[in-house]
Amino acid sequence: MSVDLAADADRAWRVVADWARQGEWIPATSVRTTRGTGEAVGDQVVARTALGPFGFDDPMEIVRWEPPHLCEVRHLGRVVRGTGAFVVEAAGAGRSRFVWTEQLVVPGGRIGQVAFRLVRPVTTLLLRLALRRLARAVAAGG
Repeated sequence: MSVDLAADADRAWRVVADWARQGEWIPATSVRTTRGTGEAVGDQVVARTALGPFGFDDPMEIVRWEPPHLCEVRHLGRVVRGTGAFVVEAAGAGRSRFVWTEQLVVPGGRIGQVAFRLVRPVTTLLLRLALRRLARAVAAGG
């Protein structure tokens, strides 16, 4: 998924790559660095997604770090496995485009695949909400 941002790539990157503040734009999620500073290959972060007492941790390791344009992670958890990337592309004077991709392995075999199809519409709505929030945060200066 992607969103256009009213900021150059450098400014957008500062918002996107601020792990501790990602919970301000990603619904029901808080992120913390668990190894390193979160700004280098090999560093690790954990995203905690929860609604009330129900939630899960999504530990990730940074596998590519090329500011202000690219962060790729490998998801290491039981619930979320696979790879993800944040890309910030220049899009003209004072503009950029944020692209968020995930290549996930759904756990639980056939049952997990059916369950994922059921929750996918909600997940898509939450991701769209996150991108709208990100665009507002970037426009406001982070």
